[in-house]
Amino acid sequence: MPDTSVVRRARKIDRTLAATYPDARCELDFDTPFELLVVTVLSAQTTDKRVNAVRPALFAAYPGPEAMASADRADVERIIGPLGFFRAKTDSLLKLSQALVERHDGQVPPRLDDLVKLPGVGRKTANVVLGNAFGIPGITVDTHFGRLARRFGWTEETDPVKVEHAVGELFPKRDWTMLSHHLIWHGRRRCHARNPACGACPLARLCPAYGEGPTDPEVAAKLVRTEGRA
Repeated sequence: MPDTSVVRRARKIDRTLAATYPDARCELDFDTPFELLVVTVLSAQTTDKRVNAVRPALFAAYPGPEAMASADRADVERIIGPLGFFRAKTDSLLKLSQALVERHDGQVPPRLDDLVKLPGVGRKTANVVLGNAFGIPGITVDTHFGRLARRFGWTEETDPVKVEHAVGELFPKRDWTMLSHHLIWHGRRRCHARNPACGACPLARLCPAYGEGPTDPEVAAKLVRTEGRA
């Protein structure tokens, strides 16, 4: 069992982040579980903003797994070309859609074990879909989440699955999805990998890593982003 003092501090950090980012949510646009699954796969190594820009054209052409499974590869590559790595991503989308049609009657399964067996889908993507499309709690360990969990002293693990399990022990399961949003939003806006905005951070008194970035309020304020980046 985790130390009680670590649990208390972790939950206070989350409450502070919830107050700081009351609009925290998934920053990928989607209307259906299938759309969320696809845009999450596409978001690797690019920004959510770029994915959101190609989303309307992609789903106008291929609104569901059946349509995307039989899509012309060149057409998909043309649509998602601005995202980079478009050939590999096209391959993932075609195989993913085909698997949904063949294994799940064209429906996105609401189970972690089923999702991670789909081509191109790992635990991070699966937890994004479960938490945001189905309301099933999940912890999304992206680079921001992992960095902040270590800075906050919640874990020393670097493996995403181990981070997920370690942090999960600190919070009630019902809080996992929003916790993920809070840390990702904070990591994108203030707690950067380089030069975190420590002097403009609401967690200054709670964070063991305070001082890794500039503590001068005016200097730190210039590092704060009003919009997140992937």
